[in-house]
Amino acid sequence: MPRLYDYISSAVRRQVASRADYLCEYCHAADIDSFIGFEIAHITSLKHGGDNTADNLAYSCPDCNQNKGTDIASIDWETRQIERFFNPRIDNWADYFRTDGAAVNPTSVIGVVTAQIFRFNDDHRSDERRFGMI
Repeated sequence: MPRLYDYISSAVRRQVASRADYLCEYCHAADIDSFIGFEIAHITSLKHGGDNTADNLAYSCPDCNQNKGTDIASIDWETRQIERFFNPRIDNWADYFRTDGAAVNPTSVIGVVTAQIFRFNDDHRSDERRFGMI
């Protein structure tokens, strides 16, 4: 099992950022518009058995990464079922979300729980998207 302090190489970090086209793989914010550096985030956290391979890493804005934390799922309150989060390695973003102006709207149950926990549409995040600066 990986240790929490295992190193992610610069080469892997560059690979993850380039693969994402320098967009947050969750909310699709562009890192060029950010005053705060984007992060390499674990899709499945180390404590849940994830690893430091590129297949388990996502390029993430700080808001998405902090709101996700080590979570891997949430509750769909309509059905009271546990639903996994959007996974950028296996899911196509456009199948789960659409943009409507400054809003990122979910189009599936996985999209709903992801958008809710990651807080895609908090006022400050919508304002940042609207004005092109996050």
